[in-house]
Amino acid sequence: MAAQRTLARMDTIAWSLIYGGLFVLALGIASHGRTAIGGWSLGVLGGLATVAGVVLIVVRARLSREEPPRGRG
Repeated sequence: MAAQRTLARMDTIAWSLIYGGLFVLALGIASHGRTAIGGWSLGVLGGLATVAGVVLIVVRARLSREEPPRGRG
């Protein structure tokens, strides 16, 4: 059970990792012609960030939302 605020924060972090990782991966591919080591480094870091974002999305999907307590009626 996770709070709504925690789930929203996880969504933000996950999508930031995915989009940021894809951007860095594209930079690595684009810069591979100039500096091979730099291009590979950026590509690997971007790929790892993207995979981490996808894993966070899977973890987020498995968490259930915390229901507010019901009043006594």
